Amino acid sequence: MVGIVLPTRSEVLPVTGAAPGIGRATALRFGASGASLCCLDLDADGARETAETVNADGGDAFGCGGDVSDEVDVKGAVATVLERHGRLDVLANVAGIGHFRHTPEESLADWSRILGVNLTGTFLMAREALPHLVETKGVIVNVASVAGLTAHPYTAAYGSSKGGVLMLTKSLALEYASRGVRVNAICPSGVLTPIVTQFAAPDGAEEILFQRIIPPNGQLIDPGEIACAIEFLASAEMGNMTGAVLTIDGGVTL
Repeated sequence: MVGIVLPTRSEVLPVTGAAPGIGRATALRFGASGASLCCLDLDADGARETAETVNADGGDAFGCGGDVSDEVDVKGAVATVLERHGRLDVLANVAGIGHFRHTPEESLADWSRILGVNLTGTFLMAREALPHLVETKGVIVNVASVAGLTAHPYTAAYGSSKGGVLMLTKSLALEYASRGVRVNAICPSGVLTPIVTQFAAPDGAEEILFQRIIPPNGQLIDPGEIACAIEFLASAEMGNMTGAVLTIDGGVTL
């Protein structure tokens, strides 16, 4: 953030997956420019640490432990935001999990958990936020993945969940366009976050299949770059940008 002058913002927003990686970078970026934040994560201590960092830099944030795939936790988090601030302007759906796995070895429990966090969690957060976003003509930004755009090896669960996030994004964008709510998505390739460690190649994996998902520039993406894109999609200056899928992938999908 050093040397960057950000526009002043006054939005109220929850950021899911706010303990590590993209979620943390998003919270810090919005917090530095004046937004009021709910930092939500299953890792409650990590969420509070992110919020404390925002506050130490002069921002306004609170940490909230919760599982985005749990309806009760989601309702509680959104209710807390409304109790503290009385409105909701932006929702940043960042929380996500995944792994590489041979499909016959994918357990139903792991399949359900990945879809539960990545897709159901995005849906639940959006469902609770939408009535309040209608009032403020707000914005939802969902973090999907290039795995939802093109086939990735050994990612039946992850790819299915992220493809679902993209269609959810488009469906909500269409449904709410006349009510002034914009809904957009970002599709990154590999980002330098803790989730990268979950994506170890399974035993016996075909190496040639991984060549199709290596970016031509050979780089993992800094989380701050995705946070910048989230801020861009949430900007009031992008008033006609809805249902858009912004790809940040170093050329993977070329």
